[in-house]
Amino acid sequence: MVHYRIYLILILFFLSNLTLTAQVYPDKEVDSLLKQGIIRIINQDYESAGVIFEKLNSGYPEIPLGKIYLAANKIAEAFDYAEPYDETFIAYNLESARNQALELLEKDNQSVWYNYFISLIDGYYAYFDALKKNWLSAFSSGVNSVASFEKCLKLDEHFYESNIAIGTFAYWKSRKTESLNWLLFVSDDREFAIKQLVIAIDLASYNRYLGINSLIWIYIDKQDYQSAITLAQKALAEFPGTRLFKRSLARAYEEVDKNEAIKIYYEILNSYPERESNTRVNEIILKHKIAQQYSKSGRNEEALDLCNQILSINNFSAFAQEKLEERLQRVSKLRSELMNQE
Repeated sequence: MVHYRIYLILILFFLSNLTLTAQVYPDKEVDSLLKQGIIRIINQDYESAGVIFEKLNSGYPEIPLGKIYLAANKIAEAFDYAEPYDETFIAYNLESARNQALELLEKDNQSVWYNYFISLIDGYYAYFDALKKNWLSAFSSGVNSVASFEKCLKLDEHFYESNIAIGTFAYWKSRKTESLNWLLFVSDDREFAIKQLVIAIDLASYNRYLGINSLIWIYIDKQDYQSAITLAQKALAEFPGTRLFKRSLARAYEEVDKNEAIKIYYEILNSYPERESNTRVNEIILKHKIAQQYSKSGRNEEALDLCNQILSINNFSAFAQEKLEERLQRVSKLRSELMNQE
């Protein structure tokens, strides 16, 4: 669950009206294409987003943004639908983008945008490595990404995209090392991290979603569930159908109103369109979450019914089997517990 929370923060893109002037890409057409594509990812219109990022890539081949976001879109779609990742496509675009960004940096290493390209690329490499459970590579790429974001902020103190990555990394680093805070060289930067994210939510242009979703999960981690709910509801007021924020909202409601959590989880479950490649991974995960909430609410018969539904499913692909192995064990355990209570 911890890995899910951390890496979920790295995927999809959120855009909203800004209360103050934000840093945007200097070419208006590039800026427009980025924003159009980002909105479509948020709205889970991955096909349309891909068309826009292809246009960005072909129209502006001198910069790597099109390639970066083509990879991001593919990752977002596969993550959302719990399907195998197109590793060849993603790796090709990220590697091509990296080579191009490094060439640009050789020409001008003081360009905030050229450094931003590298920051994004390393961030997606970190996420992609994590998907493949290459944790050492994921951590290394993540550290490099944050270092590049810090350089962006040094080059331009108003480059608020950087605050998102810096704040997110600082919080979870402090959270995972809190037992070592007594050591002189280990500091607790959680309050600093939250301030960075609050700044970014108001001022970032392209990755404002990242600050919002990160802050939601930080509030959940801090057991400040009402703040998490308020922030998630604010995001969903602009993008009502976005499953990313609905998942966060449902998780927060688990601790406040289990019936509301169940309702939202069912909304997510019923929102998925029919796809030939359906792995049923999302169905099983969501039904298990609902069953857990039923059980905690004393609605054992409904919980048991869902467990039986889940365990009656078979003929999983190798991908789904790997994803669900531990989950199915937990469902089986819950069913046994419920049957013993009868």
